[in-house]
Amino acid sequence: MSYDAIVLGGGPNGLAAAVRLAGAGRQVLLLERRATLGGLSGAVEFHPGYRVPGILHDDGLLSPTVAARLGLEPHGLAFVDAPPVFLAEENGPGVLLSRDPARNEGELSAGDAAAYASYRAFMSRLAPLVERLMTSPPPPLSPAGAGEYWEIVKQGLGVWRLGRAETLELLRVAPMCVADFLQERFASPLVVEALAAPAVLGTWAGPWSAGTNTNLILAEAAPGRPVAGGPAGLVAALERAARAAGVEIRTGCEVTRIRLGGDGRVEGVALEGGETIAAARLVATCDPKRALLDLLEPGALPIRIEEEFRRIRMRGTAAKIHLALSGPLELAARPGERFAAIRVGGGHVDDLERAFDAVKYRHRSTRPQLEIRVPTLADPSLAPAGHHVVSILAGYAPFELEGGWSGAARAALFDAVLAALAPHAPTLASRIVASQTLSPVDLAREYALTGGQLHHGEPALDQLLVMRPAPCAARYATPVPGLFLGGSGSHGGGGVNAAPGLLAAEALLAAQR
Repeated sequence: MSYDAIVLGGGPNGLAAAVRLAGAGRQVLLLERRATLGGLSGAVEFHPGYRVPGILHDDGLLSPTVAARLGLEPHGLAFVDAPPVFLAEENGPGVLLSRDPARNEGELSAGDAAAYASYRAFMSRLAPLVERLMTSPPPPLSPAGAGEYWEIVKQGLGVWRLGRAETLELLRVAPMCVADFLQERFASPLVVEALAAPAVLGTWAGPWSAGTNTNLILAEAAPGRPVAGGPAGLVAALERAARAAGVEIRTGCEVTRIRLGGDGRVEGVALEGGETIAAARLVATCDPKRALLDLLEPGALPIRIEEEFRRIRMRGTAAKIHLALSGPLELAARPGERFAAIRVGGGHVDDLERAFDAVKYRHRSTRPQLEIRVPTLADPSLAPAGHHVVSILAGYAPFELEGGWSGAARAALFDAVLAALAPHAPTLASRIVASQTLSPVDLAREYALTGGQLHHGEPALDQLLVMRPAPCAARYATPVPGLFLGGSGSHGGGGVNAAPGLLAAEALLAAQR
């Protein structure tokens, strides 16, 4: 049987591409290598009766614009407020930080409270620009006509609409290191470190690395809002939308080759076991190196194009730890209180930099930076009654660890995570029913991630916009006729947002006009 289009990957981006294509009347087949949909955002049962809602636990940040273009609300999608993040400190009460400055009364000093209100106001003013940027294709490198020239003009006007002072400030701060940007504003070392951490965790960069402030701006001014049920809730809504639109979904299907005809155009795919499926167009939402360097026949690409993709940096630096607990995660600093989001570091931005230092020399950090979620506070069904699950993203842990990721190395990482948590949660160890430790190598194997890189490519100034994933594929179409890239490694990607899949599908539809 022949299809109008095949989508590789059943994560949010693959499902979004399939929904958009099927909604435009195309006959679509979606292939997922794992037994269940969701990819990095799919629910995982790591111990009988205990589940976490995905490897990436950034709350399923989805732009309302993307949700509307995909028509997801009739399929059960709902938005919720972002939970405040508790910033743990070893010898103090910690800080409960909400995105709404009005809700931080009593948590910050007067000076930092005013600074945080100003910080959030600046990010809010940037939000419309970031939304247009991240939910639209990047500008064309070589405009082909009046329409593409107008695209460039509109994006330029979007920047200047900020006003002269705000535009100059954006141009000043975007290339900065995130540590400098935050230390200009905040007196509290704990707040500086905690706000800097999401800009660098999972990347090959520390807070003193140039350009990391762009990551912070893209995260803090992001158009996305949390989805009810987190990433798994987004996947469920996308799956319902895809099936309603007539998408055929097959799980447990490992694609081993993207098949090309004699003229170099896409002809379909070959599956593990020998089955072939015909289609003239394909949207690949796996990482770009896997799509172009592993799934195509060697020699199918010109050397120059191969080199563009080989240059993409994809070094994983984060591990994942799951805990099954017999009771709640209790923090000594706030007895009786429960927090869905917790951030644990050393208490100073230089501690975060030291954690990054280790991976430069193929070592893991002895004091890992921890991004923690307790999803059972929002969804108790993830664990038996009265029990909880804890999902921890731990940095820094290199893919290429000196000596390799043996069982002993994983155990040492787990012990380091518990040691980092022990001063804050002294009852934690006694409540652990089971645990799972996934090194970057484990993540690479389980989720087909080159280098164990969670974002399908390191977010860095030279790997964003028209350079993501590579100049020859910046607008989703690749040099291979009929092949489009729509994963997190493409523009709009990083985290759980579905924008690259939607934009790749729209690029495919535009190419058919």
